[in-house]
Amino acid sequence: MTNSMNEVIKKIRRQFKDVFITEIDEREVKIDVPQENVLGILSILKNEGFSHLSLLICVDWIENKEFELVYILFSWKDGGKIIVSTRIDRENPKFVTVKHMWPVARFYEREIHEFFGVEFEGNDDMKPLILELWDDIPPSRKDFDP
Repeated sequence: MTNSMNEVIKKIRRQFKDVFITEIDEREVKIDVPQENVLGILSILKNEGFSHLSLLICVDWIENKEFELVYILFSWKDGGKIIVSTRIDRENPKFVTVKHMWPVARFYEREIHEFFGVEFEGNDDMKPLILELWDDIPPSRKDFDP
């Protein structure tokens, strides 16, 4: 792990005791976080130079009745990548928006809403990107049966 990433990880470990951190390689780290700590950790990472939200995706864990939200952040300073992951309830899929930190999140959140049915509180732009006339179960859910 690079020196700057190591310092960021130490800072997160000091402030948040209930995170699980996996070093993937010297420039990539994954942090599994309870949902109540996601915004705090994302804020720290942005302030520490992880200014680029490369991707926001959703994974359907149907057997666990959860969705996993995965934020992939990149640092232009040292080429580091940090993946922040959290789980939310699949039956009532709601989370808070991060578009105030990364405006591009607006589109990632719209796509996740459209394909998985996750509501992002604070994002007032949840109109469809692709499935304009769709009125069935969101098609990326594992219980979708065409």
